Amino acid sequence: MNNGTYKLAMPANEPVLGYMPGSPERLALTAELEKQSAQIVEIPLIIGGKEVRTGITKDIVMPHDHQHVIARYHMAGEKELKDAIAAALEAKKAWEFMPWEHRASIFIKAAELLTGPYRAKINAATMLGQSKTAFQAEIDSACELADFLRFNTYFAQEIFAQQPNSSKGIWDRLEYRPLDGFIMAITPFNFTSIGGNLPTAPAIMGNVALWKPSSTAVLSNYYFLQIMMEAGLPAGVINFVPSRGSDVSKYVLSDKMLAGVHFTGSTQVFKTIWKQVGETIFDYESYPRLVGETGGKDFVFAHPTAAVEPLVAALVRGAFEYQGQKCSAASRAFIPASLWGQVKPRLIEEATALKVGDVTDYTTMLGAVIDKASFDNIKSYVDYAAASENSEILCGSLDDSKGYFVYPTVIECKTPYEKTMVEEIFGPVLSVYVYPDDQLDEALEACNTASPYALTGAIFANDRNAIIYMEQKLSSAAGNFYINDKPTGAVVGQQPFGGGRASGTNDKAGSMLNLYRWTSTRNIKETLVPTTAITYPYMTK
Repeated sequence: MNNGTYKLAMPANEPVLGYMPGSPERLALTAELEKQSAQIVEIPLIIGGKEVRTGITKDIVMPHDHQHVIARYHMAGEKELKDAIAAALEAKKAWEFMPWEHRASIFIKAAELLTGPYRAKINAATMLGQSKTAFQAEIDSACELADFLRFNTYFAQEIFAQQPNSSKGIWDRLEYRPLDGFIMAITPFNFTSIGGNLPTAPAIMGNVALWKPSSTAVLSNYYFLQIMMEAGLPAGVINFVPSRGSDVSKYVLSDKMLAGVHFTGSTQVFKTIWKQVGETIFDYESYPRLVGETGGKDFVFAHPTAAVEPLVAALVRGAFEYQGQKCSAASRAFIPASLWGQVKPRLIEEATALKVGDVTDYTTMLGAVIDKASFDNIKSYVDYAAASENSEILCGSLDDSKGYFVYPTVIECKTPYEKTMVEEIFGPVLSVYVYPDDQLDEALEACNTASPYALTGAIFANDRNAIIYMEQKLSSAAGNFYINDKPTGAVVGQQPFGGGRASGTNDKAGSMLNLYRWTSTRNIKETLVPTTAITYPYMTK
C-alpha cells in the first residue's frame, strides 16, 4: 500500500456560461432540448446498482405544456424500500473503509462529467421537467451542483485534518467515521443541485443513502445519479427510490438503522418527520440526525435612504426569477412611504414587462409553476387578496389552459400582518407593506416577528448607521442576510445557506457545518511509554 498525504486544492466556483446567440453552449443546449422534447424516458428505480421496474408508474410532464409527457418513472413500494435499505447497509461495509482519496476522486470526477459532456443533458432536463430558463438551469443543475461536489470534498478534507493536541508521551488522534446506519435523503423539485447534494453530502463522509426525489424532478435527478454511477460510485451507496411520502414514513423512517434524514421541503412535512422520529426514538440503534431546510417568507426591507433603481431590480429579480419557487425568493417587502411614489410605478412597469412562457424560448424570463397543485394554491392566495379590504392587486394574472402560468403579481397590503405578508406562497407573488417613515421601528418589529420563518432577507439603505441599526434589529430574522442586494443567489463556498425558526435547522449547505452532521468521531489516545506506577508522587511521605 502506498502512503502519502493527498491534498485537494481549494476549488473555484464553476463559471456560468452565457448562452449568447450562436455560442457553442447555446447550440448544444438547443439540440438537447429538441431531442428530449421528442422522447419519453422510462425511469427505473436504482437499488443496489440495479434497475428495478415495479410497473407502478407516473408521468412527468412539462409544466409549461402540461399535456406533453417527457418521462415515466416507476414507484417504489414496501418491498423496494426495504430492499434499498438492505442494499445500502451491505454497500456500507466496503464504502466506509474505502481510502478517502478514492472516495473523493469519484465526486470530483462526477463534477467534471456534469460540467463537461453532460452539461447540456442535465440542463435541458431541468428546463423541461422543472420549467427553468436556460440561465436558471445553468446556475442550478450545472454550476451549483458541481460546486457542491467539489467544495464538499474539499471541506471533508479540511475536517479530517482537524486533530487534537497531544501532551508529552501521548499521541491523540481523531477518527471521522460515518454514522451507524443509513441516511434518508428527501429532496425538492426546485433545485436539481439540492436534489444531488442531499444524498451526496453524507456519502462524501462515508455514509450510504436512500434518495427519494420529488415527483416533479425525477428526470434531472435520475440523470445525475447516472453521472455518479459513471464516475464510479459503487452499487448501493445511493439508492434511487421515487416513492410516496406515506410509504417512506411507514417503511423507512421506522427502520431501526435510520441514522439521519437530509431534507429540503415544506415546514409541515419536516415537522411531521421530526415528530415521527421522536415517537420512534426507543426503536433506533442510534439517535438519528435530522437536518432540514424548509419554508421561507423572505423579505426586502428598504430604508428611506435606499436608492430606488437597485431596490426595484432586487424586488423584481428576487421575487420573480424561477417563478418565485426558490426557498429564498423575496415574497414580502417593506417600503417607506417617502419612496413608494417612485418605487411603485417602476415595480409595476418592470414586473409586467417580464416575458412568461415556454422556457425553450431564450427571451422568456418566467416559465410555469411546477404543477396544478401549486397553481391552485397560488390562485387561492391571489383570490384572497382580491377579496380582502386590506389588499390591492397592482398587477398579475393566472392561466393554466396550456401551462401552469402565474404572471408576476404585486399586492399592496395595508398591514404587515395580512395573510399574503406572513404565509409562504411559493410563487411569483410579492406583497408590499408601505410604512410611514416615522414608524421604522414598528415596521422592523413586524418584519422580525409577523412570520414564523427566518431563511433569507435583504435590507436597502445608503446610510451606514441605518444599515447597522437594521442589521441588529433583524439579527434573528434571516439565516442569510443581504445588504443592498436581492435575498436570493447564495453561492456554494461563499454564502453558506440555511435559516432558523420554522425555516429549518440552519446547518448551512455548501459549508463544513453541514458535513459535520454526517460524521461520528472517535478519539484514539495512544500512550507511547505506558507507566508502571500505581501511586501518585504527591502521596510520598
